[in-house]
Amino acid sequence: MALPDCFLPTTDIPDTLHEALRKVEQRLREALAQADNLAERQQAEPPSDAWQALSKTHREQLARVVTVSEFAAETLMRHPHWLAILDEDGELDSPPDVEAMRQMLCDALDRAEDEAQMHAALRRFRRARMLGIVWRDLTRPNGLTMWHTAASVSRLAEVCLDGALGWLEAHFAPRWGRPSPRADGSEQRLIVLGMGKLGAGELNLSSDIDLIFAFPEKGTTQGGKREYDHQEYFTRLGQKLIAALDAVTADGFAFRVDMRLRPLGDGGPLVGSFNMLASYYQDQGREWERYAMLKARPVAGDLEAGAELLASLRPFVYRKYLDFGAIESLREMKALINREVRRKGIADNIKLGPGGIREVEFVVQAFQLIRGGRDTELQVTSLKMALERLPALDLLPQHVVDELEPGYVFLRDLEHALQAMEDRQTQTLPEDDLDRERLALAMSRPGHQGYGDWPALMAVLDEVRERIRQHFDAVIADPEETSDVPETSQEATGDDEIPLDEWRALWRGELTEGEDRELLESAGFNDPDVAARRLHTLRHSRSVQSMQRIGFERLDALMPLLLTAVAESEAPDTVLERVLPLIEGVLRRTAYLALLRENPEALGHLMTLCAASPWIADQIARHPILLDELLTPATLYTPADKARLADELRQALARIPEEDEEAQLEALRIFKHAQVLHVAASDIAGARALMKVSDYLTYIAEVVLEQVLTMAWRHLTRKHGLPMAKDGSRPTEPNFLIVGYGKLGGIELGYGSDLDLVFLHEGAPQGSTDGKRAIDNAVFFTRLGQRIIHLLTAVTPSGALYEVDMRLRPSGNSGLLVASLDAFADYQRREAWTWEHQALVRARVVAGNRSLGERFAEIRREVLGRERDTEALRSEVVKMRHKMRTHLGSSQSDREEGLFDLKQDDGGMVDIEFLCQYAVLAMSAETPALMDYSDNMRILETLESSGRLPSDDAGRLRDAYLTYRHVSHRNALAKGNARVRDNDYHEHREVVRTLWQRWLEPDGVS
Repeated sequence: MALPDCFLPTTDIPDTLHEALRKVEQRLREALAQADNLAERQQAEPPSDAWQALSKTHREQLARVVTVSEFAAETLMRHPHWLAILDEDGELDSPPDVEAMRQMLCDALDRAEDEAQMHAALRRFRRARMLGIVWRDLTRPNGLTMWHTAASVSRLAEVCLDGALGWLEAHFAPRWGRPSPRADGSEQRLIVLGMGKLGAGELNLSSDIDLIFAFPEKGTTQGGKREYDHQEYFTRLGQKLIAALDAVTADGFAFRVDMRLRPLGDGGPLVGSFNMLASYYQDQGREWERYAMLKARPVAGDLEAGAELLASLRPFVYRKYLDFGAIESLREMKALINREVRRKGIADNIKLGPGGIREVEFVVQAFQLIRGGRDTELQVTSLKMALERLPALDLLPQHVVDELEPGYVFLRDLEHALQAMEDRQTQTLPEDDLDRERLALAMSRPGHQGYGDWPALMAVLDEVRERIRQHFDAVIADPEETSDVPETSQEATGDDEIPLDEWRALWRGELTEGEDRELLESAGFNDPDVAARRLHTLRHSRSVQSMQRIGFERLDALMPLLLTAVAESEAPDTVLERVLPLIEGVLRRTAYLALLRENPEALGHLMTLCAASPWIADQIARHPILLDELLTPATLYTPADKARLADELRQALARIPEEDEEAQLEALRIFKHAQVLHVAASDIAGARALMKVSDYLTYIAEVVLEQVLTMAWRHLTRKHGLPMAKDGSRPTEPNFLIVGYGKLGGIELGYGSDLDLVFLHEGAPQGSTDGKRAIDNAVFFTRLGQRIIHLLTAVTPSGALYEVDMRLRPSGNSGLLVASLDAFADYQRREAWTWEHQALVRARVVAGNRSLGERFAEIRREVLGRERDTEALRSEVVKMRHKMRTHLGSSQSDREEGLFDLKQDDGGMVDIEFLCQYAVLAMSAETPALMDYSDNMRILETLESSGRLPSDDAGRLRDAYLTYRHVSHRNALAKGNARVRDNDYHEHREVVRTLWQRWLEPDGVS
């Protein structure tokens, strides 16, 4: 019979491929003729009618698809009627819905009576769906992209896995039974974890699927002809599942299955229980297995239990700290791949060769392994999603991602085109001229720029691979091999350059004693013997000698770079003395050694900070996690304002479950230490004025206090319910205040300042909470205060948040820990001593309920603004000040040596504070503006603007106060004390003494 013409003129097919298309067309005609003859005998509709009914667009696409893909052509020859089905179901233009695919496969498997029939149904289903996927990939209808192709293949694999598993479970249940339930009563099924690109949902057209099998708990099967131990049952089931997909039959295969990523690879058990897997990864898990587990995702069987398993393994995959050791592992893996590429001569492999698919994956996965524990946004299996999140986390510039993503898509498109030809797993470019032209045609997809011919395609490929290789090198390359890392260090005078190899020899003890001295002297060390002795002591210390191999290798690789950086600092002796305790402190956490080795710029910042401040060096040695902050100089030297601090803390805590209070508290401590480091670094760099330093340190405390109050409130209300307010309501937000006194209240915090706090509430006096474990309001608020103090002061390996002083609360240590606002007001009006009113001058709300805070401010103004007997006030203030000088000021021997205590001696900081407090208490009744502020600087400004203090006196007092505070900050950073040379501050002391005598002791000498 004469067949209608089902093919349109091939105007978009190059002349070089016309002959190939003609041959394919002839074979399709023959297959259609046979199919029509069969249909005629069976009185069915001939397939050629459906082919003829194809739209003009689909007929044009048909020519393109069968020209490129031998797989598509062979499939249509074997199953001509499938084209009509795909056309009718819309699969030529868009991927089918997952549920529709599940139902199609289920219907096919329901008719299978044995494994052979199940295998045949599964393979026919897979081949039909793959025909649609290949068609859509080569024609790109409706704006589909490579990502849609990868997702479609991944969904197909999941549907096949789950369908086959369900059939096998039901088919063998009469013989093998079903697993016994878990301890909690829930059923047990096999868990299939998809690894690699299947786990990412980004499979390629002809990919293997990497799987790991697991089951929750041990036991025996029930309901079968015989009992099987769960290990044996799930092993048998896993073997059957592998065969269902992987075995080659007359219908081909469904998916090649690779199980080598399971614990112990081919030598390990096929299936593992949760306990076995957890124990293995904790005790024996290797770095490459962390890399593999990045992509793990439950794809079939019990998905919920699979998610539970992966959650338990997350600490193995994602370290809590920044794990730069991961780069070494990736570098080693890439070196192995490179050697294999060279050995096999497969540089044309677009996956493994230079600038290939694997290098993009390594770049993204390096950041996931290094930072995924901290930046939980990166804990995703999809490469596309992880790559797109890197710029927002300041890990890769947007322009780099804008080059890597399309480059990766190009390579994956090329990979898919290669595999579409014969449904074969390959990433190697063809050598045959005809295949090259077919590949060039495949890459000239509709809606994309055509590459014309093979040379044009190769020109684009070369550009893409070169860009990828550059970005890969920037992230993965060895620091000692990169051009921007100095191979030499210069001595302080800049005369000679010292090769890195010489520093390595010094560290390893390969130089003679005289050579040691000569090298260190030439590098600018003032005392080379001491420096050499310090290095020798570290090298031969028990901590270094007992290090594991990988840790010692990291130390050995870092030390030459570190010594180079030390030599380039302005004070090598000092920096070496301060940095070596840090190195010794992280010997057991060698990821920090890797961090410094991998980031020469961070190493340079460490040298700068250690040279400037032993306090900073000590903080980093005590809290090595602060090394992470050296990676981002933009924030290291730029402290955040309060709004940004609150936002950063909110984001950091949002990554941690609310119920995991320990992890939240640890994150708070890390946040506080890091932010204080930022302030200190900016202070050292001279990037912040003195007032701003105190402002920023105060902001940090306020943000932390707000969060601690929230955590404590959440903890107490979860246990006991909400307390009753005075008006009978149950406020969901804390009706509670944290009032800051002293330096916190005065916005004058320094490094290491403790917090003077007072807690106030507004609960109903006779009320109680409304929870199942209800308690009286008074007990609730007392426990709330205790909880806050505990959270602030609890000591962990990351230290404590703050030291807390509660002695300024009503009645001091003998008073209630938490008072009602009414009781506080009554105490201030009736019982408070003068010194307590002085303290109230520097009091302000730092956290808690806003409306309650406004009421506190009113009470404060009322108390401070009352009329006072100035003579009595003056007497009380002077008496208190003399008492403090006696107990806290310089000793007689200090004074004889010409030393002056900046804070406590006469003419010092506290005198200025007392003068301000006296002024507020004595003058606020007539000058209410004095009560507006709690900080001394603005009180002095108000005294000046109100005419209470001459401008010259006010200016000199401010200068003295700023000088004292600046020196205090510097002393803290230098780990010095408050004793300074009196002669250096004589002028400032005289200014303070003069005003003190004029206002407070006109008849005597202070």
